[in-house]
Amino acid sequence: MRPVYLIILLLFLAIQANGQGFSIIDGKAIKLYQEAEELILSRKYEQAVEKYKLAIQREGTFLEAYQKAGQAYLTMGKLEEAEKIALLGKAKLTGKNATPRHVADYGWFFTNLYLTQGKFTEAYRQFKEVDPLFEENFRRTSYYRDMSLKIDFLAKELEKSKSILKEKLIHPLNEYQLQYFPVLTADGEQILFTKRDGTGNFDKEDIYTAFVKGDTAWTNPQSIASTINSVYNEGTCTVTADGNILIYTSCDAPDSNGSCDLYVAYKVNGAWQRPTNMGSKVNSRYWESQPSLSADGRILFFSSNRKGGFGGNDIWYSVRQLDGSWTEAKNLGQPVNTPKDEIAPFMFFNNELLFFASNGHLGFGGMDIFLSRVEEGEFKEPENLGLPINDQLDQVALFITAQKDYAYYSERFQEDSGRDRSFIYRFPFPKEIYLGENLTVTEGKVINAKTGEPVSATLSLVSLTNDSTLYQFQSDGKTGDFLMLYPDKAISGLYVEKKGFLPKIYNVERDNIKNVKDLQVALTPVASGEEFVFENVFFDFDKYELKSESLTSLKRLNKFLLENPNVNILISGHTDNIGSLEYNNTLSLQRAKSVQAYLVESGLHPGRVMVEGKGSSQPMVPNTTPENQALNRRITIRIL
Repeated sequence: MRPVYLIILLLFLAIQANGQGFSIIDGKAIKLYQEAEELILSRKYEQAVEKYKLAIQREGTFLEAYQKAGQAYLTMGKLEEAEKIALLGKAKLTGKNATPRHVADYGWFFTNLYLTQGKFTEAYRQFKEVDPLFEENFRRTSYYRDMSLKIDFLAKELEKSKSILKEKLIHPLNEYQLQYFPVLTADGEQILFTKRDGTGNFDKEDIYTAFVKGDTAWTNPQSIASTINSVYNEGTCTVTADGNILIYTSCDAPDSNGSCDLYVAYKVNGAWQRPTNMGSKVNSRYWESQPSLSADGRILFFSSNRKGGFGGNDIWYSVRQLDGSWTEAKNLGQPVNTPKDEIAPFMFFNNELLFFASNGHLGFGGMDIFLSRVEEGEFKEPENLGLPINDQLDQVALFITAQKDYAYYSERFQEDSGRDRSFIYRFPFPKEIYLGENLTVTEGKVINAKTGEPVSATLSLVSLTNDSTLYQFQSDGKTGDFLMLYPDKAISGLYVEKKGFLPKIYNVERDNIKNVKDLQVALTPVASGEEFVFENVFFDFDKYELKSESLTSLKRLNKFLLENPNVNILISGHTDNIGSLEYNNTLSLQRAKSVQAYLVESGLHPGRVMVEGKGSSQPMVPNTTPENQALNRRITIRIL
């Protein structure tokens, strides 16, 4: 539950600003009241309540004593007692006691009480009822302005409240004292969460996992790996879409930079390797926790209270480089971060939606869940997810499946014994909240074309429009399996690369590899005489000038030649059967020379890059359809 005492402090200040003077003249009752006020300043709320009650016993119409007793109860989180004693005082608002000031004071109290109870309709009505009675000096305070903004916010949100049906995950999940921060792999087949047996000093956090079994059941949870969990605390983790990169929080470990640091582990040949501290570029001597990886594992978001931020806790990010290192963490900045707290980021699988918890944006209670959409590389003004996803309590973390069907979260409460308990829940995610285009899945294996053995290769999905890497995945070295998840966007290329092998290049749209579950990528070892189709090199009809969309493939070919300095190549141009033989031979040669010119201008020795024009003499497929003719208009690369 959010820290109620902070709100009550505002209540005290607000009411004091709303005027002084008492509704009674009994000196002894007023003295008891003043003694209670002194106890409030020392945060001795129980003793203060008793003083207020003694004042009420002396004078039953002491309106201020009823109200302040209600505020003290509210500060202690005793909402029923607060409402009960305040209602007794409100009943005394009759006759000469029903002054505008007293009616306004009680209206302000009940507005805040109803907000704390989550009775938002009652809070809205109460505020509107007494708003005309507030004095002008009070209207100029930040307390009034903040409340007025919240009431206007409630008016809009109450009209669009959604309907959700939450369900607690069934046995064998939710069998521990505490389980929280759930995340799932992209296929929804595996859940990971933080498990703790209690809140004592010896009840440490560990990362546990379970797998889907049948339609609704789960396997028994187990420790994720002996290489991950230790005698220290491990929790609040994130995993890539394919489940091969894990980043988690560990606190007070010997190699920690601060109280809590982020650690990274990689799954190699089906087994988690020993994790490593992410180092000083990501971690600091302050608190780092609650990581969230983009689907391909290239961008890490996390929460930290380090210096250089906007408030207490901010959201920061770091980018993984090609060599596996991480860049210096940067503050995500406005409009996401505020002077208050932003925590628990979750980047949705399409890399276009960032969910996070905050008490710095306009909301219903302490921490609400917000959504910031990424447009043209910029984070937009956050949107509150609304009722009933958010309410008067703290909403800290939310995870939405790649299929956009369910949202998972954890909820914490106190048992009758006073012990903390938490469970993992899920609910169907409201369709009114737009989560972007449907996601495309491509699954398969990368193998050695000569031996059939699995290959650990890098698969890069690249926008051919601006040569930007949208997603990057890795195939498993033990099985060759890979899983790619990406939005259904036009004009993209897939590049499968491994040092010592010829690259395999696809045009995602033309080669129809979207939503394919058995794509077999056969990589050919570098050897004299081997050849591959140089996809995604584009020319206008009857032209030989390279189009800008060709840049990605050209850069990749240049990189391949730099990595293999002893390799020389023959670039062959091919056409369809439209046009004369002589014309097609000339056009195909000119196109090959355009590729050659790019490589030479990039610094390669001209002697490494030969060219030829084959015209229409070697079609890949019969020139019987426009689609086939398009396939025959190509560039091929042969190793000399």
